[in-house]
Amino acid sequence: MINSNKPESKLDPNLRARLLQESQNPFRGLRRAVWIALFGSAALGFFIMFSKIITGDTVSIFDFGVQTSALIILGFLLFKDRNKSEKD
Repeated sequence: MINSNKPESKLDPNLRARLLQESQNPFRGLRRAVWIALFGSAALGFFIMFSKIITGDTVSIFDFGVQTSALIILGFLLFKDRNKSEKD
């Protein structure tokens, strides 16, 4: 006997799976792009400050701490937002 409460879906199973995944994790692609851009910016700032320290220039320890913290936090967020296996 056919279940009459559930209409037959004409969607491709792959498309359906992608749509379900997107509904569970909205704007994931945009969010990853933002994390990557911000992480790249923090890494570039850290590299510039570190190269100034190596050449003997003075850099405020507070500024260096903020840059290091930003690099660590954004790296963690990027790592946390990675693809996870289906075995969750």
